[in-house]
Amino acid sequence: MTSYGITGHINLAAGTAPLVDRALRDLLAGVAADELVGYSCLAAGADAIFARVVLDLGGRLVVLLPSADYGESRVGAAYRTTFDHLLAAADEVRVMPYPHASRDAYAAANESLVAAADVLLAVWDGRPDDNRGSTAEAVTRARAAGRRVHVVWPPGSARA
Repeated sequence: MTSYGITGHINLAAGTAPLVDRALRDLLAGVAADELVGYSCLAAGADAIFARVVLDLGGRLVVLLPSADYGESRVGAAYRTTFDHLLAAADEVRVMPYPHASRDAYAAANESLVAAADVLLAVWDGRPDDNRGSTAEAVTRARAAGRRVHVVWPPGSARA
């Protein structure tokens, strides 16, 4: 069994979500449903796309929430229904030991995700970012830990 974690940009430009969805489906197409475990922090954008793909392929979804108040404090109205659906569909939900969402909480969630996943899928434009809990930090952490990292940024992709 190989487990996959997702990190990626939240604000994807119009037209990028279907490109990322297709690329993730293609990457995971050869994985048997009973062998597919996906770890996601369930942020909007890349995390949500990955979670939906894992569920559609019959895999097991493990959600790693950065904080106890993440859903209430960070999930906007436009994403609420999708977030609630994906959270309810998860096989397991783990909450980091932070009462409030913060850079430290995001970094802890990234650390937990990298520790749990055999492969990190990064929906990432490759730009560096020094912010704790960022996609770039997760990629750096995964590479330092010797994890396989697969960057997913299909031609035509852009950040909003």
